[in-house]
Amino acid sequence: MKFQIKKEDPHSSARTGSFTTAHGMINTPIFMPVGTRGTVKGIHQWELEGDLRAEIILGNTYHLYLRPGLEVIQQAGGLHPFMHWSLPILTDSGGYQVYSLADSRKITEEGVQFTSHIDGSKHTLTPESAINIQRIIGADIMMAFDECTPSECGYTYAKSAMELTHRWLKRCTTHFDQNPPLYGYPQYLFPIVQGSVYKDLRIQSATAIAEANQAGNAIGGVCHPTGQLYEVTGWVCDILPKHKPRYLMGVGTPKDILECIALGIDMFDCVMPARNGRNGYLFTTEGIIHIKNQQWRTDFSPIDVGLAHQASRYYSKAYLHHLLRVGERLGGQIATLHNLAFYRWLIEESRKHITTGTFRAWKDKMIPTIMRKI
Repeated sequence: MKFQIKKEDPHSSARTGSFTTAHGMINTPIFMPVGTRGTVKGIHQWELEGDLRAEIILGNTYHLYLRPGLEVIQQAGGLHPFMHWSLPILTDSGGYQVYSLADSRKITEEGVQFTSHIDGSKHTLTPESAINIQRIIGADIMMAFDECTPSECGYTYAKSAMELTHRWLKRCTTHFDQNPPLYGYPQYLFPIVQGSVYKDLRIQSATAIAEANQAGNAIGGVCHPTGQLYEVTGWVCDILPKHKPRYLMGVGTPKDILECIALGIDMFDCVMPARNGRNGYLFTTEGIIHIKNQQWRTDFSPIDVGLAHQASRYYSKAYLHHLLRVGERLGGQIATLHNLAFYRWLIEESRKHITTGTFRAWKDKMIPTIMRKI
């Protein structure tokens, strides 16, 4: 997988680029809609591929492993044909979900023993099994198994988790190299930088991850509310190789995306546009709207005329207010479509301004506008 840098912003570390997988080209910067269980909630695949122009989506190893299970996915020929999605897929390793099961998991050198949140059954994830699962899923981009630390953890724990992540990475790469893809097309492995909020650990981890010499690199453990997102991202981007894509996991708000593009990040994912949409929070070109508020009850103007997507222009704020207030599922679908369209617009505008060398000035002007509450 060759990452080609096309344009660099002269006033920041932002860049545009592209790389190609077996299922298509990915242009960067890129935002990946999250399809946790093989679906972006409430959205058809043809909507993602059509009007939303999604170039890649994310699937969740932990959830897909539990349901529908590996036997079903393998019989289908992988996740692509199972969910009828022809474009690239990235899967996480399951490490973050295991991290979130703090009360029902045990971490050892071998891997993680955990209890299913569905039926209480016992399971074990190891670096080797995480690779096997992602081989069966058939993801174009696979993540190495890591230990994700809490946002507020001590230095000793952060260091121990980072070192375990590095040891697991060696096992991941060995198993990845020894076990070829199942479906006849190449898959790529991204290791993950850890180290919490400690600069020396982040630098040490970024150095180790870069030395693994995989197709791209990811930064984990930064989506928690530590208040140090930009600082940590900057430390890591100074170390990770420029000629490979950098993926910031689980980020984030429109402001965070723009600021981290400026720091040199190429790939993002987050549940925020879909989750916020279902809860009535809309990102628009003029600011953030809580559409359930009474002020929108008789506002018959389009949701956002600044976006070209049909859902944003076809329906009124009053209609969406009504749907979400009465709990109609169409309301959540419209709001999700709109928010994903906004994120697509934000990314495409970023690419345009990087190309023309105006990204930093545009970003600084845009953030106060799109983050203000209307």
